[in-house]
Formats: sequence, C-alpha cells, structure tokens
Amino acid sequence: MATAVVPRVFKNYINGEWLESASGRAFENRNPADNDELVGMFPSSTAEDVDAAVDAAAEAFKSWRLVPAPKRAEILYRAAETLVRRKEDLAQDMTREMGKPLAETRGDVQEAIDMTYYMAGEGRRLFGQTTPSELRNKFAMTVRQPLGVCAMITPWNFPMAIPSWKIMPALICGNTVVIKPAQDTPLSTYSLAHILTEAGLPRGVVNVVNGSGPEVGASLIHRQGVSAVSFTGSTEVGRLVNEACAPTFKPCHLEMGGKNILIIMDDANLELAVEGAVWAGFGTTGQRCTAASRVAVHHKVYHQFVEKFVARAKSLRVGNGLDAETEMGPCINEAQLQKVMEYVEIGRNEGAHLAAGGHHLTAGAWSRGWFHEPTVFTGCTPQMRIAQEEIFGPVVAVMPVENFDQAVEVANGVVYGLSASIYTRDVNRAFQAMRDLHTGIVYVNAPTIGAEVHLPFGGTKQTGNGHREAGSAAIEFYSEWKTLYLDYSDRLQRAQMES
Repeated sequence: MATAVVPRVFKNYINGEWLESASGRAFENRNPADNDELVGMFPSSTAEDVDAAVDAAAEAFKSWRLVPAPKRAEILYRAAETLVRRKEDLAQDMTREMGKPLAETRGDVQEAIDMTYYMAGEGRRLFGQTTPSELRNKFAMTVRQPLGVCAMITPWNFPMAIPSWKIMPALICGNTVVIKPAQDTPLSTYSLAHILTEAGLPRGVVNVVNGSGPEVGASLIHRQGVSAVSFTGSTEVGRLVNEACAPTFKPCHLEMGGKNILIIMDDANLELAVEGAVWAGFGTTGQRCTAASRVAVHHKVYHQFVEKFVARAKSLRVGNGLDAETEMGPCINEAQLQKVMEYVEIGRNEGAHLAAGGHHLTAGAWSRGWFHEPTVFTGCTPQMRIAQEEIFGPVVAVMPVENFDQAVEVANGVVYGLSASIYTRDVNRAFQAMRDLHTGIVYVNAPTIGAEVHLPFGGTKQTGNGHREAGSAAIEFYSEWKTLYLDYSDRLQRAQMES
C-alpha cells in the first residue's frame, strides 16, 4: 500500500524563532516543472505577524547598530563560507521551487556568495570624509549612520540573489531587516536566514514573514517603525509602494520593469550576436528584468540574423531544470504562462510573423508543468505591444532598422530603461551607444544580462526611482550621512561671519 509523503512545513522567522503564522493558515510551494511535487508548506501571514517582526527588528536595532562594522562583517564572511559549502544543495532546492536549470540556479547562489563576500569587505570601508573647516581650531568630518528597520519585498525570479542584494548591504550598514519573499519561491530566503543565523547573527536582526503581497507586503510598507523600503517587482506594484511611502517621506528603493534591447549592427559578429540573443531572450525562460525581449537588427544583416536566431530558438531543449540537458525551464506559475500565451495572441493580431514557437507545451512530462515554447516574432514594428510591454516570458520581437540612429531611437522609445546592448566592431559606434542609450546598464558585444555584484544595478524612467542595488551604490541607500563639527577654540565662532 502506498504511503502518503508528509510535506515539509516551514515557518516564519521572527526574533530568532521559527514561528507559525498568527492566522494558522499555510500555502503550497510546488515545483513549476512538476506540479505533483510539493516543495513545502509556508505560513500565510497577517498584519499581526508583520507587527511582531517589525517590533523584533526595532528592538534588535538598538544593539546591532552599535556592533562595529568589521565585527558585523565577520558574520557575513562566515555566512558566505557556508553558502559556498552548500551551493549545490541550495541550487537543487531553488530549481525545484523556481524551475530554472541547475546551471542558472548555481549562478543565482553564486551571486549571493559574491554579494555576501563583497559587503563583508565593506565592513572596513564605510568611509566618511574629513575636510578642513573654514574656521580656526575646528574639525569637520562625516560618518555613515544606519537607517533602522528596513522592509524588503523580493521577487521569485532570483530567489537568493536578490534577497542577498538587499539584506547584505543593509546589515553591514547596521540596519535590521524584515523581508517578505515571493510566495512562489520562499524556500531560498528561508535557507538564507538559516545560514545567517548559523553564522552568528543576533536574534531579531533578520526576520522573515511569508505571505501575500496585499496582506503581508502592504502591512509591511505601511507599518510605523519601518524606516526604509526596498522593493523589486513590477512597475504597477512599485508605484503603489512608492505612494505608500510618500506620506511619511520614507526612503524607498524601487527596482521594476524592463523592455531591454539588443542592437545588431551590420558589422557585428553574427554568431556571437545570435548566442547573445538566445541567452538574453530565453535564459530564465525570459523571466528576468534584464531579459532582451526586443532585437533591432540592421537591415543589411536582418535576414541572416533571423535565420540563425530562429533555428537556435527552435533547437532549445525545454524541460525540468534538474535534467542536465535542459536549456530552458518552465514559467513560474499558471498565471505567468497565461500571460505569455496572451501576448503570443497579441503579436499575431498585430501582424507580426510568428517565426518560432508560440505554443503551450502539454505532451508527456510537460503536462505536469507550466511550459511554453521559445517564441520568436519577426517583422515587428517598434510600436507593437509585444515590442513595448514587458512580457516576462520566452517571447522575443525582432525588428529591422535602417541605421544606428534609428536603432538608438527604437531602443529609447519605451517607458523602461534598465539594460541595452549593441553588437558592433566599430569602436566609435560602441561609445556613441554607451553615451546615447538611456538605460542604467549598457553592454557592448554581450547580452543584456550578466550584472556583476561590485557594480551598480538599476535603471532609468519607469524601471526605477534613481537608487541602485549592488556595489558601493547600495551603501548609499542603506545609510545616511551625518556631519560632525568639533570646535576646540574655546570661544564662540560663527560660520560665514568670521573674518
């Protein structure tokens, strides 16, 4: 007789304890490549759980802010070492809950490793300034101060990398954290909290509250006692987060949508450009904010590029990410799959030519997951919806352009401004593109994905609100300046009034 498998049950992490939600309810975390596999049950939290987490973080902040930054760094170093040792297990878990191939989830964990090491290094580099005073016998300097309790809301596509981008700089600056991971991928954040605790992080410094955006996320960003909010997700939700923070002037970091482009010039290495377009368009099943869902190709090489690109897209192996031969995994859930299918229909109705893919995959093992073919539309125009709107799936719109100037105009002609790329052997064009493309990131002869943790990450226009993640730029968001004046003249001195 078959024995029922008892699902793994996970809890919130509040004030150093693993706790059930006040609601007593839970939600399922299932493998998007195999819906029969239940990864675990996670708590459906409420505002009461958020209150407990914020209170714990506020209390922990009183002592954590006084821990010297190099000592905070030692905890991060230990966490990084554990991440290295457990990389493969963490990647396997991530593939089960998120779906992308193991090669990609190993990269996701590696980003968390890199970010943790990098921010640990910043523990001895939280530099201020010393500067001459305009007055005699007076000393002037600046120091960085932590903000307090930082609320974080993270997406499902990079379940460990993005939480690490937020948590590690916040911690090294002396802040405490309450994080709400995406409901589709809570396990990776759970693991990250476990590892930080094992590394010696004091209770209450990091708190994890699972649940829905409308209930947990909204409660968190509105909660009194939260000093700053960092959100990564859609532009529509980011706008709501921004509006919620505005009445109390709460610092708010937003990392939102993208409609990124590869520009292929007539002197490009076409083989390299095709490989870049495949990786940028279909890596992570197109579910990246930096995915290149637009390709603008010089008319002289348009047909050559399309022929090669379509052939590569059709040859991609789609399947379970745990299979070593899989090149593209599933969509994250049924709603995302439906969105992709809707945009395929939109592209058809707009008159674009469906050159590859376009179908929901349902045969055999595909029937247990949310799989869609790698899809290429050709003959697109810049104003088509499939060339303007973020799809967040394996759909790429290819369009011809007459020259470099038109390519740049097309590239800048969307509401987003995250990442762009140009393939060319002309150094002058490359530098013109780096200057004129209105995006936060520009690549030359490389795809639109591949950010490195020691450099700023973020975009312009409706992609963000000016703040950046990663690198030393992250320190700017998670700390604030304090200017200090020390007068040892033993008399009243009045700035700007002393001769």
